Amino acid sequence: MALRKILTTKEEFLLRRKSKEVSCFDQKLKELVCDMKETMVNAEGAGLAAPQVGILKRVIICNINNKVIELINPRIIKQSKEKVEDIEGCLSVPSKRGYVERPLEVTVTAQDINGSRIKITGKEYGARVLCHEIDHLDGVLYTDKASKIIDI
Repeated sequence: MALRKILTTKEEFLLRRKSKEVSCFDQKLKELVCDMKETMVNAEGAGLAAPQVGILKRVIICNINNKVIELINPRIIKQSKEKVEDIEGCLSVPSKRGYVERPLEVTVTAQDINGSRIKITGKEYGARVLCHEIDHLDGVLYTDKASKIIDI
């Protein structure tokens, strides 16, 4: 395992690109996921998407309820009509926070590290983290959706 450099808005041209679907579930993917976990934990993040470490693949890691989940090719298939605005931050946007409206609940389909299909539902904070990280895969930053951004 190795720590990876987290790209910031200085490398926005990379963060704004759309990620490609993962089709090969090999040792290289497993190494990426392990590195992303270590990098996220080291940075004290709630989630990390592969584009944030310079890899344009549809891979995210989320820490929800003190459990790290790995999602390959995640896709939101259902979201609640009820939305909640709350504050968000991002490892790629240091020293800033923003108020973003997100669904209260989302259901996501994805694949695990071996390519098997999985489905998870995130509520409240979990839904926020999932939406935030999946946005990264499409080149979207929370600052694009924020009603207000503050410096910290």
